[in-house]
Amino acid sequence: MRQIPVDTSAAMLMVAQPPQPKIKDRRTGEIATDLETGAPLATVDVVFLMAGVSDVLSVTVPQPGVSNELVMGTPVAITGLIARPWENEFNGQKRHGISYRAAAVTSLAAPVKA
Repeated sequence: MRQIPVDTSAAMLMVAQPPQPKIKDRRTGEIATDLETGAPLATVDVVFLMAGVSDVLSVTVPQPGVSNELVMGTPVAITGLIARPWENEFNGQKRHGISYRAAAVTSLAAPVKA
């Protein structure tokens, strides 16, 4: 499958929705896992702002690569972001889109001192 690296160096990135487990099977509630490591996967919705244009990307990340302090509005860095075009057909209707995958989503916010 074709993978397209995404350069985030000129973008501002922040959490739109906190991490959620990526569900493999909605009927059973089974959590999706990384095929190489077996780590559970999470989905983080991220606002991607660049050149005056914003978009929300739903990024799949292995759970060990997700910072614990990701709440809505947290500025983040995304490591190893790739885009994968996809297409499928179900009941005679074609669907297509782009899925996003990263090695890590890390908070850039200063730690809160107690």
